Amino acid sequence: MPVAEGLRIRRLHLQETATAARWDAFVRARAGASFFHLSGWQRVIAESFGHATYFLYAEAEDGRVVGVLPLAHVASALFGQSLTSLPFASYGGVVADSEAVADRLEREAVDLARQLGVEYLELRQVQARKPGRPAQDLYVTFKRAIPPVLDEAMLCIPQKRRNMVRKALKLGLQVVEGDSLDNFFPAFFENAHNHGTPVLPKRYFRILMEVFGPECEIVSVHDGQGQCVSSILCLYFRDQVLAYYAGETRAARSTAANDLKYWAVMKRAAARGCTVFDLGRSKKGTGSFEFKRLWDFESQQLHYEYELVGCDSVPQKNPMNAKYTRVIEAWKRLPKPVALWLGPKLVRSLG
Repeated sequence: MPVAEGLRIRRLHLQETATAARWDAFVRARAGASFFHLSGWQRVIAESFGHATYFLYAEAEDGRVVGVLPLAHVASALFGQSLTSLPFASYGGVVADSEAVADRLEREAVDLARQLGVEYLELRQVQARKPGRPAQDLYVTFKRAIPPVLDEAMLCIPQKRRNMVRKALKLGLQVVEGDSLDNFFPAFFENAHNHGTPVLPKRYFRILMEVFGPECEIVSVHDGQGQCVSSILCLYFRDQVLAYYAGETRAARSTAANDLKYWAVMKRAAARGCTVFDLGRSKKGTGSFEFKRLWDFESQQLHYEYELVGCDSVPQKNPMNAKYTRVIEAWKRLPKPVALWLGPKLVRSLG
């Protein structure tokens, strides 16, 4: 009998540790899955932001998990309501053993979106699933294989990047692996504020690191006085490292701290057995996009697909939308204590 005929669609609840373990075993074994498909994100999102989560999974007649679709309901007075896989994540969408199972999970998600009365269902996929479905091509992700030789000659990275790393080392900058959240967060906040972006709450990172343990690690660059000038929170999944949450102070650029940071992450990931370096998503045409290209990372289009439930067009709640330009510039001018207090209250609505 085909798996889809005896299929049951169920919802994972936070207390179901045994089922969560089965969910994660499935995710870790599936080629198309990502770190963001792990069940721990349910707790991270619920406890950090208070959003309702709907982690749907498909179960075969014999009890096997054969598909997952993590979702969260983001309700905002400013930006409306959405059902997203997954907010605060670069990647999401359905992961399944077959097209039939994937379709069943997506149909369940569309029904849920209608029941909740949201404006749209958003699926943040690496691969396109439904040609013709409303989509957004704003983001790309950057990946490269980690070279087998990572020695002091640094011949595996572009010459200009080698020169920048050497500059940082000559200035006395030091790499700190396994750095603290207390060192990371001020650099992360400063970077967000300089870009006119509300900052995620420190509590979010604390919960993220608590839930995922050694699969989260902070790598920082400190100056000669021991001050953190550049830092990044990395996520480890199978043979990949995802350099995800980056922060920097204004001193980072003049000292080439960011180049040293990414070189250090590459070496650290290789030591942990990783073979793929994922620099995460960027919006086309941004400084981040160009920086990643300079490191010889290959861009890959991300396919964010939508089911429009209570709206007529794909939402554009991103910094590239011209209507937010004045807001972004005004946010940059906010006193830092105000931005630090207000940012976490706003960012929960963005996802």
